[in-house]
Amino acid sequence: MAELEVLKVAANSKPVAVAGALAAIIRDKHQAELQAIGAGAVNQAVKAVAIARGYAAPSGVDLVCVPAFSDVEIEGEERTAIKFVVKPK
Repeated sequence: MAELEVLKVAANSKPVAVAGALAAIIRDKHQAELQAIGAGAVNQAVKAVAIARGYAAPSGVDLVCVPAFSDVEIEGEERTAIKFVVKPK
């Protein structure tokens, strides 16, 4: 299986922009992953998934989101991120 395209979401990310990128990746590769660290980033990621569902719905595509914890290394420090695998139902 090919590696998923990972979109990193920050607390100051614009959900509409993330949703547009997410919808484009799903159209091309049929699934994507959002990665967020911190409450603000997780909030923006969830909003982006909801908006992307709205973008995909007119094409008859219903997106589902599978959340999971993920350990990532940032600047030599181990952090826990939340990842959201998004794919068509």
